[in-house]
Amino acid sequence: MNDISKKEKLFNNVAQFALPGLTIGAQIATSLKYPRFGLIINLMAQPFWLYSSWKAYKQAGQIGILITTIIFTIITAMGIINYWFL
Repeated sequence: MNDISKKEKLFNNVAQFALPGLTIGAQIATSLKYPRFGLIINLMAQPFWLYSSWKAYKQAGQIGILITTIIFTIITAMGIINYWFL
């Protein structure tokens, strides 16, 4: 069995709530015609997605999830630049 530190276990638990909470929140904000805020909320979810997809890659070889998450993070950052700075 894996020897997981208390900090890593805590982060895993936080990630399990943050992933759906922030991702669904971002989709709701976007659907309510607040895409600027939807992008910000979505970007807040990305560290949890990156962490989870990295774990999936390391533990089960799920490279597709990791690549998709990286590309989605870049696209979200580009959307923030487009809506907030240009």
